[in-house]
Amino acid sequence: MPRMLDVSEDVRAEIGDEEADRLLSGENSPGSYDCTSCRTPGDSEQERTSTVLFVGEETAVLAFAHATCIPSQVVQVAEDQLQGAVRSITGGEPRPQRAQGAPAASSNQAVLGVTSGLVLIEGDLHPALVVEPTAPIVRPGSDATTDEFLPLLIEQGFQPLGDLNQVPAPLPGWSVLLAMGQLHAVLQPGTGGGTPTAWWQAHQPLQVTEGWRTAANKSHTVLVFAAPVGSIGQQPREDLLRDALEKAAANGKLVAAAMPLAGT
Repeated sequence: MPRMLDVSEDVRAEIGDEEADRLLSGENSPGSYDCTSCRTPGDSEQERTSTVLFVGEETAVLAFAHATCIPSQVVQVAEDQLQGAVRSITGGEPRPQRAQGAPAASSNQAVLGVTSGLVLIEGDLHPALVVEPTAPIVRPGSDATTDEFLPLLIEQGFQPLGDLNQVPAPLPGWSVLLAMGQLHAVLQPGTGGGTPTAWWQAHQPLQVTEGWRTAANKSHTVLVFAAPVGSIGQQPREDLLRDALEKAAANGKLVAAAMPLAGT
């Protein structure tokens, strides 16, 4: 029986026509698999399945996912992150709960701390990420006296949020990559409409709770909140995290956006 595989043009360009045709003919496809996004079983003979190619500097890993979870796509990731993903597939131990990302383009010192949690809005639990730098973010060439983190994000399309009881507006072109059951990156649009690039990328894949992953797979949307350094902090419980978010919003120090799960 023919496999119900989706192989995007970007994936085909990376793996070549011969390999793509072998996949589509069933000669080299997985049959049953664990979805690289939701980590539940899938069957390429029974349901639409996406091919997802993770590409590092020296390594490429072809994975499979339910087409309802993520589309077929090429995802550029750091080589060490990809090696970490390979280790997780082969039985490596989970990494720390809180990850730090690459420096924002505006700063060579600050890194972005990212925390996951569930936020209750209008009676529904929403999967959320909270982004907070470890130091003020400044514009290149500026006098470095003003924290420009929020203005820079607003220029990218994030919206100021004064009330945590409303769902943030979608941000076109951005997405949250959850692969192999772990959080890997927040992706931003590529230059000129090219392959998305990582705005934030985990040094090691970030573990999320089963409840977070279930909510994300249900809504296919993740709420991303961002605040300047010192606004949120590392909160041990989700109720304390919400309190910190509400305080930041009331003080005009919170921006947010809704992003689709796992790719554009």
